[in-house]
Amino acid sequence: MSLLTDPATTRVAVVGASDSPGKWGGRAYRDLRAKGFQVMAVHPTAPTVADDPAYSTVADLPGPPDIVVFVVPPAVTLSVLEECRQLGYTSVWIQPGAGDDAVRRYLDEHGFDAVVDACILVETAA
Repeated sequence: MSLLTDPATTRVAVVGASDSPGKWGGRAYRDLRAKGFQVMAVHPTAPTVADDPAYSTVADLPGPPDIVVFVVPPAVTLSVLEECRQLGYTSVWIQPGAGDDAVRRYLDEHGFDAVVDACILVETAA
């Protein structure tokens, strides 16, 4: 959990954020926002998530995140990790189900500071 320090100053991009509170991306986004983190939703087609602006890609974010949280299938995770690497966003949190062996290899090969297979909702619980 060392990647998530002070909620008031930590900017978190949630890849896979959803307007559906029943989906894990929606749960993670809303939970982190409720805990005071500065959250930014990344969704390829949604204009908003929980009435907040959503961004199509991590490159579209209004500023650099301190951490990028992944709540998407592993193939999407790999694709967005490459975009993150090119942008210099190397602190990532890979939710359970968003990573696989290829994702782990990519993280190791490219020197990401990563948490893998730990639930961010649990790890940030008070």
